[in-house]
Amino acid sequence: MTQELAPTLRDQSAAHSAGWWRDAVIYQVYVRSFADSDGDGIGDLRGIRRRLPYLAELGVDAVWLTPFYASPQADGGYDVADYRAVDPLFGDLSDADDLVREAHRLGLRIIVDIVPNHTSDQHAWFRAALAGGEERALYHFRPGRGTDGELPPNDWESVFGGPAWTRTEAGDWYLHLFASEQPDLDWNHPKVREEFDSILRFWLDLGVDGFRIDVAHGMVKAEGLPDIGLSEQAKLIGAQVLPFFDQDGVHEIHRSWRTLLDSYEGERIGVAEAWAPSSERLALYVRPDELHQAFNFQFLTCDWDATAMRRVIDGSLAATASVGAPTTWVLSNHDVVRHTTRYGGGEQGLRRARAAALLTLALPGSAYVYQGEELGLPEVQDLPDTVRQDPAFFRGDGQDGMRDGCRVPMPWSGTEAPYGFGPGGSWLPQPESWGRLSVAAQSGDPRSTLELYRSALALRKELPGLGDGEMEWLATPEGVLSFGRPGLVCTLNTLATEAELPVPGRPVLSSAALEFSGAAVRIPGETCVWWAV
Repeated sequence: MTQELAPTLRDQSAAHSAGWWRDAVIYQVYVRSFADSDGDGIGDLRGIRRRLPYLAELGVDAVWLTPFYASPQADGGYDVADYRAVDPLFGDLSDADDLVREAHRLGLRIIVDIVPNHTSDQHAWFRAALAGGEERALYHFRPGRGTDGELPPNDWESVFGGPAWTRTEAGDWYLHLFASEQPDLDWNHPKVREEFDSILRFWLDLGVDGFRIDVAHGMVKAEGLPDIGLSEQAKLIGAQVLPFFDQDGVHEIHRSWRTLLDSYEGERIGVAEAWAPSSERLALYVRPDELHQAFNFQFLTCDWDATAMRRVIDGSLAATASVGAPTTWVLSNHDVVRHTTRYGGGEQGLRRARAAALLTLALPGSAYVYQGEELGLPEVQDLPDTVRQDPAFFRGDGQDGMRDGCRVPMPWSGTEAPYGFGPGGSWLPQPESWGRLSVAAQSGDPRSTLELYRSALALRKELPGLGDGEMEWLATPEGVLSFGRPGLVCTLNTLATEAELPVPGRPVLSSAALEFSGAAVRIPGETCVWWAV
């Protein structure tokens, strides 16, 4: 590893003087599935570095990397054994350093995942805890209930299904809100807080521009670990406050991290993956002295319905405006069914996905793009059970266990798998139809989804009314949404049939072809248009 630390991005432009993150478009890379440099069928850091020019050309501002730390990979790297080491699957520390440097050279920022709610069961702390060491105090060990302690300490369920407790050989139990290989840390212990401060500093010193905080709502549990009294608890996440999620105590942790981030030059940021039961609760994570952004899952889970979309947009903007923070907009990620499929699949799903992309990129605030959505990739729904690796798939009664379908490796070029993903195969099989969806196949085709994204991201930088700022709803017929930004109008027809409207300005981008008749325009069903005014 080189001795000189990777430079950070500073003073890139006056436009970012109010915070580059307030209007950034951030591209999520699922490390295992983006690009493979060594032919083992698994994506790695060198593969990502080689593909950074593609992301720079696409027009994004930053890249968020899923975990690449040393891990037994029980949950795709979200079970971390060593937070300061790169897993050999993905390279080594010098590869991480090279990636950050190359990204900065291309004008891209790098955000890395941090996993503070739990460690791997192979972490040195947990191995020592099982051996009876003082590290037991760093986790939630409890005696069981029942005559001989044979029952779990409470009725909490794992997000992945089954009890949130596993019994040890010593007879007591430890808490794991996810897989049994992911024991939860006890954030009441000062050593846990000190260790994560040190981990954050390690990566900030290497030059990363921020952190996406996994389960940012989960580190603090209600005192006494009370029973919930309900089953199917995974379905309650994001619908109500639970004793293991969205407890008020998490905000003290995030305030301390904000102070740490602010002590570094270059506007380093924290992004909360926080499931909260309301936009108002979510806004607490982005108060001026806490984190910079929080994922807007209310928008991600919204149905394809004009009334519902407007309600979520209004609620999201109002909540974040109340604390002076930008809203984030996200349609897909590595944990949910790709929105092309959620919106109906096939041609209809793609039409809606293209329209939703233009809607998302026109809204005030910051936007996230999950790898492959710019290609219109659908969910892969026919993966054989033998290749699935989602831990929830093997447990049942929790998440649906089908997250592998959105993690199938990217198609880059060619007509046969692995479509330029790497010199070998791919850890999950790619569909035969993906050759026509590859980056190479779509590049230069003005009708392709890739070129739609490239055009939208270029216009987002060129048009001063896009990005951070205000919007105003305009009068429209039922099923149509239209709002104004300075110098721009965005119109979305959610209906399956065309809508005829007065022409509001000069069309600059549309997700489908328009028809004009005098001063009127016929907007096809499930289409979004940007107008310069």
